[in-house]
Amino acid sequence: MDPMTRKYDIPVANLGRVEVTVAERGEGPPFLLLHGGGGPLTMSAFADMLAAQPARVITPTHPGFAGTARPDWLNSVRGLAELYAALIDALELPDVTVVGNSIGGWIAAEMALLKSARASAFILVDAVGIEVPGNPVVDFFSLTPRQVAEHSYHEPDKFGIDPTKLPPEALQAMAGNRATLTVYAGASMNDPSLALRLLRVTKPALVLWGDADRIANPDYGRALAAAIPGARFQLLEKTGHLPQIETPGQLLDAIREFVHDGASARPA
Repeated sequence: MDPMTRKYDIPVANLGRVEVTVAERGEGPPFLLLHGGGGPLTMSAFADMLAAQPARVITPTHPGFAGTARPDWLNSVRGLAELYAALIDALELPDVTVVGNSIGGWIAAEMALLKSARASAFILVDAVGIEVPGNPVVDFFSLTPRQVAEHSYHEPDKFGIDPTKLPPEALQAMAGNRATLTVYAGASMNDPSLALRLLRVTKPALVLWGDADRIANPDYGRALAAAIPGARFQLLEKTGHLPQIETPGQLLDAIREFVHDGASARPA
């Protein structure tokens, strides 16, 4: 499915305006799909699968990723959450399900705290963002490309990227993504205040986790789910940090079941 790519000039209250690049696919119930540190390409194939359900899938590129511009004031995960709450307002989308992977899951968690009238449910997929004593997020920035693959995938030989085989422009894009990730998430990729603040979340939440994730292990995921009132936790089998790449069918089934259960639980 070929997405339609648009640029939107979005005002963020008390902060400023920012141009955000958005890929849009499909028609149906709306989903906001938020990528992690690997950039928007890590979500492209899965966005096609989700749109075929059918669904309307909105996939923004976090400003600064994939060569896009980032204003200096936009330098935090909370700022990204405010941007995307403003984006779904500008698009006038009702009952949006927000799905985020890794730092995208952290953004989704911050969006849940904003109590947006347009976001109705949140799915955090191998998300980072909280502090878990004894189970820190791995020091991602110290890893070699091979170590990143070994930490990220159940089958690193199948899904890992060999940078020696990439063209210079791809290597430049990866370096730019890494630099932008540091700006938003910091080297530790957590906010010490987040776990306590998540006690204020009132909307349905699902925490999905790869059983082979070594970027943030399943116990980290269980702690994240425990921090969110009423959140469900579910393991995905033979899966690492990026289920949308490694086991997209499992991820899609889990999302579909959660959304269906939520719809059936709503009053007629």
